Amino acid sequence: MNPFVLAILLFSLGLGTTLTFTSSHWLLAWMGLEINTLAILPLMARHHHPRAVEATTKYFLTQATAAATILFASTTNAWLVGEWDILQLSHPIATTITMLALALKIGLAPLHFWLPEVLQGLDLTTGLILSTWQKLGPFALILQVAPTVNPSLLIFMGLLSTLVGGWGGLNQTQLRKILAYSSIAHLGWMILILQFAPSLTLLSLTLYLVMTSAAFLSFKSSTATNINVMALSWTKAPAMAALTALVLLSLGGLPPFTGFMPKWLILQELTKQGLPLTATLTAMSALLSLYFYLRLCYAMAFTASPSTLTSAAPWRLSFTQPTLPLSLTTMGALALLPLTPAIAAFLTI
Repeated sequence: MNPFVLAILLFSLGLGTTLTFTSSHWLLAWMGLEINTLAILPLMARHHHPRAVEATTKYFLTQATAAATILFASTTNAWLVGEWDILQLSHPIATTITMLALALKIGLAPLHFWLPEVLQGLDLTTGLILSTWQKLGPFALILQVAPTVNPSLLIFMGLLSTLVGGWGGLNQTQLRKILAYSSIAHLGWMILILQFAPSLTLLSLTLYLVMTSAAFLSFKSSTATNINVMALSWTKAPAMAALTALVLLSLGGLPPFTGFMPKWLILQELTKQGLPLTATLTAMSALLSLYFYLRLCYAMAFTASPSTLTSAAPWRLSFTQPTLPLSLTTMGALALLPLTPAIAAFLTI
């Protein structure tokens, strides 16, 4: 892709998200989401491959549907209440429709069906953008809309997302689909705690972005797209393979890694709010996610192809050096758990 065109598209991505962040009017927020969607479409389809084109088409149709629904809901609220302000979204019908549209935007269950298929058709770099940056704009709107949404709807969508994210990833062999179901599960945890502690939702979102970035960059450095390739990655870069396994365990929420922190704090808050059954179901769903992450680690650590040589040939070595983003995100995904008391104290200020 032409560097000038690439720069324009990346600038448009940032502009769309910033516009959504800073807007207080539904029309401006909707325009920001549309700019964001239109900017990423050429990035998704830049590889002229049928799968990439199919993923781009699915993404465009889904996002266009969600954006049209948001516009419809905000217009309905303005018609019934007379307010276009985002914080004044007060009519029950408008708030429910808006929440469902934003759930479709980010891929929350039960509106998650497009996400694994779209992510599977993309390369790892565009998949990283889709899994991280593209969730920021809709999430900013969710944070503002959530206080007026029916709490039962949020709990239902959060629980369903954690369960779907756990069950859906069990029989997958493609890494991008596994990360898509991981995204659905993590978003479920965030939505579940949103009405009780929005600061915990922001913490979970931040750590999710760090861990997912580390996972995508690790796969990109080893050019791994499925389990079979990961099983051979130790021959090319043993240290990178070990760090990738630890990052996956952190995504699963296993102590002593960073991923345990948001799950621990969320379960603690749910218990304080008098929802022990919800906390128990959510914790059980985390075990499902942890199972398929352990399966990936098992494939990397304990399996070897019959054709694998004991000494790796030079042509099999990867000459791509670890980058600064990969180093920083990997450190963040593995080493932030000791800071939990300080972070928890900061959240209560």
